[in-house]
Amino acid sequence: MPRARVARTPQRRLLAWYEDEARDLPWRKSTDPYAILVSEVMLQQTRVETVIPYYERFLRAYPTVEALARAPIDDVLKLWEGLGYYRRAHNLHRASREVVHHHAGRIPADRAALRALPGIGPYTAAAVASIAFGEDEPVLDGNVVRVLARWFRVSGDPRRSDTRRSLEAVARSLIPAGRAGAFNQALMDLGARVCAPRLPRCEACPVEAVCEAHQAGEEELFPMRAARRSVPHRDVVAGVIWERGHDPWDPDARVLIAQREAGDMLGGLWEFPGGTVEQGESFDEALRRELREELGMEVEVGSLFITVDHAYTHFRMTLHVFHCRHTAGRPRALGCADFSWVLPSEIAGYALSVADRAVVRALCAQRESA
Repeated sequence: MPRARVARTPQRRLLAWYEDEARDLPWRKSTDPYAILVSEVMLQQTRVETVIPYYERFLRAYPTVEALARAPIDDVLKLWEGLGYYRRAHNLHRASREVVHHHAGRIPADRAALRALPGIGPYTAAAVASIAFGEDEPVLDGNVVRVLARWFRVSGDPRRSDTRRSLEAVARSLIPAGRAGAFNQALMDLGARVCAPRLPRCEACPVEAVCEAHQAGEEELFPMRAARRSVPHRDVVAGVIWERGHDPWDPDARVLIAQREAGDMLGGLWEFPGGTVEQGESFDEALRRELREELGMEVEVGSLFITVDHAYTHFRMTLHVFHCRHTAGRPRALGCADFSWVLPSEIAGYALSVADRAVVRALCAQRESA
């Protein structure tokens, strides 16, 4: 296991650099553990620039853990709309209720107690414990991993558990007692602003003199990564289903939207109903099958309305959306949490995925131009 082979001087240099160069981020202006928890959950797999406006709106709506615990999950999801990884919103909501009911409304300071909250993994627990409570806990996000892998020339893919353990041991050995919050954030900022994945600005780095990868001229070889597998592609179909007896040009015509079950991907969001095309199916066949399974209804599949390409973490999809006419069967929530007949102009009031919001925009634009 790599060993921290530096005196305390590099830590002091890094902390001094952070005092001068720290990013001006809204959550760094707060000492409230709840606000810090919200920021850390939102920052999971999401860029800082994207998170800032969502964080500010979220805290205006739910300024305390009690306010979030009282909120309906549909309202929380609507506020989260567009930020992605919606399971985070579900987990944060559930965590707020556990804090209120089991911790007297106080975010726990202990890393183990934080880990017991829904959706709180090792990184988030360590970040909150160190930043909000001053606990000497190391953090390992992507920026910190890159800095430490280069600083100590740590071989191995950081996605492997043994390499991860080595990096955590290095990070723990570096923490100046009582300064973990500042030191962890200094490492994060160094990775974000100087120790970039490509073309790192080593001349601006406060630990350049002791960086082993830099001394070897191998900065861009670290962290080591195994080759990624290709990302699969899925064709998905969905229907803009018009009420029986109405057509898209009728100003009173409503369409059917369905709510995804809480445990599903994008759980709790509303969508134009449909699903994945199975091997050997035509788009029409897949859509009719999905609507029977999901809502117990029959439709006549009409013309293709729009296609939307979207990438998720583990797959890419092309969403093929068709105008449909309801022909038989009273809709029932068989494979969804709920459904509703709504005017196209009303759909924006529901929490939707990025792909479905694109469909709504196109649908409203089509009706306005008619």
